[in-house]
Amino acid sequence: MPRYALLVEYDGAPFVGWQRQSSGLSIQQVLEEAAAPLSGGEPVRMMASGRTDAGVHALGQVVQLDLARDLPPERLREALNFHSRMHPVSVVRVARAPEDWSARFSCIKRGYRYRILNRRARPALDMGRVWHLTLPLDAEAMHRAAQTLLGRHDFSAFRAAACQAKDALRTLDRLDIARQGDEVVVETEARSFLHHQVRNLVGTLVEVGLGRRPVSWPRALLEGRDRSAAGQTAPAAGLTFLFARYPEPLDWC
Repeated sequence: MPRYALLVEYDGAPFVGWQRQSSGLSIQQVLEEAAAPLSGGEPVRMMASGRTDAGVHALGQVVQLDLARDLPPERLREALNFHSRMHPVSVVRVARAPEDWSARFSCIKRGYRYRILNRRARPALDMGRVWHLTLPLDAEAMHRAAQTLLGRHDFSAFRAAACQAKDALRTLDRLDIARQGDEVVVETEARSFLHHQVRNLVGTLVEVGLGRRPVSWPRALLEGRDRSAAGQTAPAAGLTFLFARYPEPLDWC
């Protein structure tokens, strides 16, 4: 049974998240149902490099697919896009993957971007893709505070209460914040993230950007490991899964 890697982008707004749920439509369900006709109608199961929450978008989600039929990658891409055409999900590229390759467990780095629209006027074209804040943010102060969180730490102060990870130890490789015109953009990279970790970090750093808390506050929260003392969970709409990286490059078509 051949294994494929899919490079997928989607608008997360109409979905309950990547993972199948009984409460509504997921990206996983859309893609699995699109693949079923290619597998003789047999159920197809997919695994993603990262499970995005409801409302979170993706530019470079990587998905694993084991298919009963051996199809050229280009044909598989076209077929999946045809069967999923009613939804804001697109298979951008496809590659054959080794039998022992896993979209989730072979991944060595994941990247996210969070966008904050920082102006008085509400968004029109980017509605549902940014967090709109009207009060001015000090992006430089946010960036300085973010640099104190890099490295391997217990991120209990920034994990969701429902997080199922065995522990909160994670290594944060990048957390850069910069103003780009009317936007404050957060870009972060790590091998793996805790549930809501990025959104909780952003919600906390915004308090620094608004001048309500000092640059030293996020680091103090990190060391205190108390989620209830940290900032809010930033809205899902501003978050986009950018990429998943692997030790060996995939031959994308």
